[in-house]
Amino acid sequence: MNQQQDLSEKSLKLLQDRFGIRRFRRGQKAVIHRILSGKNAAAVFPTGGGKSLCYQLPSLLLPGTTVVVSPLIALMKDQCDSLIAKGISASRLDSSQNPEAVRKTFSELHSGRTKILYLAPEKFFNERFLASIRQINISLFAIDEAHCISQWGHHFRPDYLKLAELTRELDVERVLALTATATPQVLIDIQKGFRIRKADTIRTPFHRPNLTLTTKFTTKENQYLHLLKQIREQKPGATLVYVTLQRTAEEIADRLSTDGVDAIAYHAGMDNDVRAAIQKQFLESTTKTIVATIAFGMGIDKSNIRYVYHFNAPKSLEGYAQEIGRAGRDGKQAICEMLLTEEDRIVLENFSYGDTPTRSSIKQLVEIIQGQAERFHISHHKLSNETNIRLTVLRTLMTYLELEGWIGSTSPRYETYKLKPSVNSSVILSRYHGENRRQIAELLGCLTKSRIWFMLNVTTAAKKLNLSREQVVNLLNLLQEHDGIEIKASNLMFGYRWKKRFGRISNVIDRLHQKLVDRETDDIERTAMVFRFATSDDCYAKSLSKHFGDELKLGCDNCTACLQTGESPEHSNLRQPRSIGSAATKLLGEIIEQHPDLFHAARDRAKFLCGLSTPQMILKRITNHSAYGVCDSIPFPLVLEQVGGDLSE
Repeated sequence: MNQQQDLSEKSLKLLQDRFGIRRFRRGQKAVIHRILSGKNAAAVFPTGGGKSLCYQLPSLLLPGTTVVVSPLIALMKDQCDSLIAKGISASRLDSSQNPEAVRKTFSELHSGRTKILYLAPEKFFNERFLASIRQINISLFAIDEAHCISQWGHHFRPDYLKLAELTRELDVERVLALTATATPQVLIDIQKGFRIRKADTIRTPFHRPNLTLTTKFTTKENQYLHLLKQIREQKPGATLVYVTLQRTAEEIADRLSTDGVDAIAYHAGMDNDVRAAIQKQFLESTTKTIVATIAFGMGIDKSNIRYVYHFNAPKSLEGYAQEIGRAGRDGKQAICEMLLTEEDRIVLENFSYGDTPTRSSIKQLVEIIQGQAERFHISHHKLSNETNIRLTVLRTLMTYLELEGWIGSTSPRYETYKLKPSVNSSVILSRYHGENRRQIAELLGCLTKSRIWFMLNVTTAAKKLNLSREQVVNLLNLLQEHDGIEIKASNLMFGYRWKKRFGRISNVIDRLHQKLVDRETDDIERTAMVFRFATSDDCYAKSLSKHFGDELKLGCDNCTACLQTGESPEHSNLRQPRSIGSAATKLLGEIIEQHPDLFHAARDRAKFLCGLSTPQMILKRITNHSAYGVCDSIPFPLVLEQVGGDLSE
C-alpha cells in the first residue's frame, strides 16, 4: 500500500470513527490530502460547506499542534466543546476566558496534550504569548476568514497581513487558508500572502439549490408590516432577521414580540454573557426569531434555520452570501428575502463616507510618524484620538505605510500590565526559589497600586531591575502560572522600524488620502452592486456564482428574477433626497461655536449631521448632542455640498 492510499484510508476511518460522518463532502478530501502531503492549501467553500473538518481531521494525523486563527469567539467555543465531546484535545485563548482557563490552556499546550488551539488574531500582538507559541511544534497553521487579508476584500483586517508574515517567522510546516467569500481578486491576494499554489486551491460550487432567494422593494412605512406578514404567513421555523443598526435590532425585536412573535434582539453592544445566553436559546429552538446585526451568525453552527430576512439591505454581495449561507444547512428548503428601501441604501453609503478622514488628519498622522526614532513603539489608540482618524482606518493607513516600504513591523509590546493578587506576596513568593524568587520579589516591589489593580510599567521596571524587557516578560509568565494572581496586559504599543524616510511628505499624504478615497468609492460600489443584483433580470444564483468566480450554466428557477415576481424600484415610490434645512444649519452653527477646533473641515461638519462619529466627537461626547445625526437619511455628498465641501477634501 502506497503512502497516499494509506493516508486516504486513515482519513476515512477517522471521519467515520471520530466524527461520525460516513463520507467526505465535496472538496474536503482534496484539501485534506494536500495538507497531509505537507502542502499549503486554500479551501473556498460556501458557508456551511464543511471547512472546519479540513483542519480538524488532519490535526489528528499530524505530530504537533494545529493552530487555528479566527476572529469568531462563538466559533472557537462551539468547536472546542464539540471536539472535546469527540475525545479530541482542543482549547482556545480569547478575551472571554477567566485567568484559570488561560492557565489551564497554557499548561496543556506546553505539555504537548493540545492537538488544536483556537486563537483570536490579536493574540499575536502579545509578546508574552509570542514567546510561548515559539516553543511549540506547529504542524498546521489554519486561518479562518482568510479573505480578511485582502485590502480589496469586503472585510479587510490589517492584522491578517501580519499573520502571513508570522507563518514564515514561526516556520510552520503547512498553512491552510479558509474562506466562503473570496472573489477572484481576493483569492489571488490569499494565495500570494500565504504562499499557496493555484493547484492547491480547492473551490467548491457556490450555488445551493435548497435556498429560495427573493427581493421585496418597499417603503420605510411598509417595511416592518411586510416582515411581520411574512413571518406570520410562513410555516414556523427558526428565523434570522438582519438589520444594520443596534437600535434597529432592539426596536424590531420589541415590535415583533408585541405582535406575538417569539423574537429577541442580538448585537455587539450587549454583554458577552447576555449574547451567549441568546445564542444558546436560538440554537436550542426550532421556531425562535432573532433580530440581529451582522455580529450574529459568524461561527454559529445551526443547521435548521428556515428563514433569513434582510430587513435592511446588506452592505455587499459578500456579506449577503455569508448571511444567507446560514439558512438550510440541513439541506432542506429555506427562504432568504431582502427588503430594500432607498433610505437603507443611503444609510449604508453614508457609513462608507464616515470612514474617510480629512486630508489634514492624514497630514497630522504622517508628521507624527516622521518624528519617530529609527525604531519606535506607538499606541494606535492614542494616535487615533490625536489625529481624529477612526481606529480601524488608522490601522489600515499604518499597513499602507508598510506596504509602500517606508516602515516595517517589529514585535508589539504592552507598556503596562495589571496584576490583581488574591493572596499576599509571601504566599506568592513561597512557590519560587533562588534567583527566580529574588527577581520576582523585586518585580513585585515595582508595582503601583490603583483602585483595584496593581500596575506595572514594563519599561520602568526593566530599568529599575537592570533587566531586559524579555526577562521582565518571562518573570510575568512565571507569575501567570500562579493561581493566586491575575494578570492582564494593557496599553498595547505597536513596534516599527524605518526602512526609508519619507521624501516629500506632501506626496505621501496625497497617496494615502487617494487610497482611502479609492476604498470609499469601492465600498459605495459594493452597495450599488447589491441593488443592481436585486433589480437585474438575471438569475440570482447565476449572478452570485459569477461574482465569486464560479459558473452556473442553468438558472435556479427559484429566485425573484427566475420567477419574475419582483417589483421594479421605479414602482416603489422612492422619495427624492431633501436639503438639510434651516433648522439643521442653525444647530450646526451652535455646535461649531461650542467646539470650533473640531469642525474646520466641511467633511467633519457633514459627518456630525449624518451621525457619523469621529474619535474626537466621542471623546468630547458630542455624539450625545440633539443635532447629531439629524440628517442621517440624506446622502452624505449632498450634506457635504450644503455645508461647503466636496468629496475631494
